[in-house]
Amino acid sequence: MAGKIVGFLREYTLAFSILIIIPGIIFIFMGLIYLFFIKIAESTTSILHFIKDPLGVWNDYILVAGLIIFGIGVYYLYSYSKQRKFVLDELKTDKRSEILKKRSKLESTVKHLPSKYQRMLTEKEDELNIR
Repeated sequence: MAGKIVGFLREYTLAFSILIIIPGIIFIFMGLIYLFFIKIAESTTSILHFIKDPLGVWNDYILVAGLIIFGIGVYYLYSYSKQRKFVLDELKTDKRSEILKKRSKLESTVKHLPSKYQRMLTEKEDELNIR
């Protein structure tokens, strides 16, 4: 069961990291409005009024939580894009020796990426007759 969940999350890493960044940005916005622009929140009757009355002093914690959530989302997005770029750059080569040099690092990196990259690596190994 855990393997299925991890596999599902691995397939949609990019989408989940973006979905994590969005609430982080919203929480940061709410916290900053309350801390620095409280007069604007008091004078309006829109959504900014919601930031002041029901949430009140909790906005400090919302700001901290937003920074943490945003940081986690950016980290996963950066990690995914860095690993993806490494794999794609290494698979561009047509030299068997270059693939063999970095084969262990490629295999360990591909394990953390969607299955599409695992297929690409096996196709490249088949093309270059690597066993």
